Amino acid sequence: MALDWMRAAACANEIVASWQREAGPGGAVVLFDRDGVREAFAGGLASIDYQLPFTPQTPNRFASISKHVLAIALLRAGVPFDAPLGRWLTELSAPLAEVELGRALDMTAGLPDMMEVFWQQGVPFTATLSADEVFALACRFPSLSAEPGTEMAYSNTGWRLGQRILERVTGRPYADIVAELSGELGLAFRLPYDSAEIVPGLATGYWRDGESWRRGHYGFHFSASGGIAGSAADLAGWASALLAGRGPLAGMLERLTIPRHFADGSESVYRLGLVCSRLGEIGIVGHGGSLTGYRNHFLMAPAYGAGVVVLTNREEEALWPAMTVLAALLGQELPVPADAPAGLFAAEEGPFWAELTPDSISFMGGYERLVKDGADGLRSLPAYLDIRLRQEGADRLSGPIGGVQRSLRRVPADTALDARLVGHWRDPHFGTEIEVRADGTALMPWPSGGTVSRLTPLPNGRALADLLHGPWRSRPCLWLDGAGGLQVAGHRARILQLKRVG
Repeated sequence: MALDWMRAAACANEIVASWQREAGPGGAVVLFDRDGVREAFAGGLASIDYQLPFTPQTPNRFASISKHVLAIALLRAGVPFDAPLGRWLTELSAPLAEVELGRALDMTAGLPDMMEVFWQQGVPFTATLSADEVFALACRFPSLSAEPGTEMAYSNTGWRLGQRILERVTGRPYADIVAELSGELGLAFRLPYDSAEIVPGLATGYWRDGESWRRGHYGFHFSASGGIAGSAADLAGWASALLAGRGPLAGMLERLTIPRHFADGSESVYRLGLVCSRLGEIGIVGHGGSLTGYRNHFLMAPAYGAGVVVLTNREEEALWPAMTVLAALLGQELPVPADAPAGLFAAEEGPFWAELTPDSISFMGGYERLVKDGADGLRSLPAYLDIRLRQEGADRLSGPIGGVQRSLRRVPADTALDARLVGHWRDPHFGTEIEVRADGTALMPWPSGGTVSRLTPLPNGRALADLLHGPWRSRPCLWLDGAGGLQVAGHRARILQLKRVG
């Protein structure tokens, strides 16, 4: 099959032209093959304040796209993926210490996401926290979110811990390893640990607040979970070398994409910092990235030795633009957007819920775009979470989500708040407090005395809170666990267990 570079270039140019016309933040779209960059396009601004154009050479934050770079560094260092985290990180509590490194990296470990746990305790993502402060929280986790190997739930924790392991094994800062590894390929990746660390020419990240753009800010230290900065051209050069197995990346794509399995033997689409899926009949590999004000995605078709990078400094989805360009390049039809039954759905029990629009789903706060899958099926593309659902009438959905079979029913519009939720609750381990009120609101943990959230009732002693901070929304599920406790759960963290104190 001949690759249609002209059609792909036209598609890429159309995307960046829309950013250019808007005269707001922008990005770059870069086409590459095994030999390097083929064509590069850019539009919009790297800095609105200074009216600086975004170019293919503009440094940007890669965010989670760079997870697989740590996996490569660990493989090169000979770190065994089947060893438990506690082999190196003796400070961890028993549940975490017993988790295998490989599961920590393929998102099947049940490791609570550190930022989500901070959020649930009222610490916003804008708080300035060091690596040691974040690690100290992980060492206090009393449990896992799920039994290792039972489901795939996205979490940055395993990658933060993996970085700490690599640094202890090698005795070197990860930032130095990143610079050296990319430097061998003539590229200029760098890992700033703090947002105050100057990256020359770095694009400012923006998110839209109504009709205006605002600067994004992320306070936590940057890490291997998604801290590398570099240009779209450099990222495409890296991906080209990964496809070709060039230099230090020889054989790495094959090792990164070896199938990973759940405990029952079924296969996960998430591998070692890369997601394996299909576009038509063609296997594709890639990953997305999101930090406040930055949204990115890269996709490759290994069998055809080609791919695309979409790197932006605007808080908008990047997967669909990347998929659109790759489909044009490969001569494949794009998946057909789903026509899903919109509304709120929930499992019979537990904290599992989903809200659907016609073409997207938020499962416990984890967003995925939905496309059609046969006559009555829906599936994610996926960016991170593999979802395959069948419609059973207008009010029921069933199928695997992250490797677990789920059955979800539409939440009746007249569902009332369960009176048993009302009261003052406290987590004895962390000290987190929540007050659920009879008027259907809850005083949730937050700086400056907490914030009042309107609750959305779910059947069987459950309700969704709703917290907004900047461009990000958190909707933790408060649910009565049957043992007299109130648990707080999101897709990425399910470890807060509160007891009634009033």
